[in-house]
Amino acid sequence: MQAQGGEWAGRVAFISGGVSGLGFGIARAFALAGMRLALSYRNEDYRSKAAAWFADQGLEEPLWIKLDVTDRAGFAAAADAVEAHFGGVHVLVNNAGVSVFGNTAEASYDDYDWIMGVNFGGVVNGITSFLPALRRADGRRHVVNIASMAAYLSGPQAGIYTASKFAVRGLTESLRYNLVPLGIGCSLVCPALVATNAWDSAFRRPEAFADSGFGTVDRAALEHFGKAFEAGMDPLEAGQRILSGMGQRRGLIFTHPEFAEDFAAIYAESMEALPQEEAPPARLEVERMRRAANKAALEGREISIADLN
Repeated sequence: MQAQGGEWAGRVAFISGGVSGLGFGIARAFALAGMRLALSYRNEDYRSKAAAWFADQGLEEPLWIKLDVTDRAGFAAAADAVEAHFGGVHVLVNNAGVSVFGNTAEASYDDYDWIMGVNFGGVVNGITSFLPALRRADGRRHVVNIASMAAYLSGPQAGIYTASKFAVRGLTESLRYNLVPLGIGCSLVCPALVATNAWDSAFRRPEAFADSGFGTVDRAALEHFGKAFEAGMDPLEAGQRILSGMGQRRGLIFTHPEFAEDFAAIYAESMEALPQEEAPPARLEVERMRRAANKAALEGREISIADLN
């Protein structure tokens, strides 16, 4: 199968965790759109299976980079390697993450350090390492940070995971205001259930973070929970929806439609929680300036703290 042409054809993309699950779905969607890829991986078996797909499709083999996304020096070296290999980098997809569940009231420091370190710290490392290369490149450029519907929806068994995704959401929404004036698009992606093996992250906990407050992993219970993922969206379809959102320059990309009830409840609860009173004129003016500055940033103007006062 030959890669299709289009606005992204020939653009170079780096995808963390790009050899399995949603990351591989994104990689396939990008490759079929004519993009050139660098994919990070940790599991050799996943990398081999991904390589076989590219060969079977007659597509250019990606640049493979073995990387732990919590390794800042390794991430910096990866950015240098991608830019040197392709001559530039245009798209960064911070995808790698872990899905770990347990009672947050029982969580240990190791639980926080591992989950936040990968899910939020990995995004921070990707942005810090790759953004200089994106700034040096020309034409269409984009940063994509993969969060989750957990960035909006909390629950009793995923507190630290949810915190990490809320953090990615806040960082990405703010970063967008800084990148648009530089000509770089920025999208927060919040997928829901995708047909992947993301549920089994607890089996891959590093020894350095072995002191978990969640207790011993119940393999049978976790494997039963993992069956729900079989109902998930095909990773390639999710990748294609993400690519479409990038093309439309969307700051927020939802891949799944089944959350109208949740968002209506969030809106109603938020409005009900607001005090029913008039705010002082001085405070109203501060918020007016904040909104105006945000609008100006999305229209391409660099905003300084002076614009907020």
